[in-house]
Amino acid sequence: MSGLEGAWYSNKRWVWLLLPLTVLFWLVSNLRRGLFKLGVKKQIKANVPVIVVGNITVGGTGKTPFVIYLVKLLQGLGYTPAIVSRGYGANTKIGPSFPRLVNAISDPSLTGDEPNLLALRTGVPVVIDSDRTKAVKYASQINGVNIVVSDDGLQHYKMARDIEVVLVDGARYFGNGYLLPMGPLREPISRLKSVDLPWSIQAF
Repeated sequence: MSGLEGAWYSNKRWVWLLLPLTVLFWLVSNLRRGLFKLGVKKQIKANVPVIVVGNITVGGTGKTPFVIYLVKLLQGLGYTPAIVSRGYGANTKIGPSFPRLVNAISDPSLTGDEPNLLALRTGVPVVIDSDRTKAVKYASQINGVNIVVSDDGLQHYKMARDIEVVLVDGARYFGNGYLLPMGPLREPISRLKSVDLPWSIQAF
């Protein structure tokens, strides 16, 4: 755990030195979300339902195992899902162009470890691209796919979504409760009021 991250979860007072940056972060993120909400900036909607699994804090909150669980649940309900991911760790200089399709035998150096794991554990198509709207469009055009699950991307408001699932760290919760960089929050805690399903990873 870095010094800054440690301060987020131990209520160190020196984080107040970062207040100007936090105010700037709040202004920019609020403006960006507001532009999409007002329709000034257009969301791109897929031709199939999209479920976003994300969080409002920095760091891992068990998204990957939850996405695997959700995909298997959807399959049990008769859906044919695909997964989209940003593809952290994927080599962008070599390999197929983006959006890039990942399967169980893909080279992790070209896809990133998590997308490779998702493909291996679920057996469904996984599509990676830093622009999630392109990944969703590609995934929705795969034969038979009738629903898309986005691994992260809650703050990618360009991507229209039908259901938002937000995972909460049931052990650390929201740290000191401040926005970046004073605290671990990407969005205010009040954002949970507008999502479809807040889910504690302890419960999961």
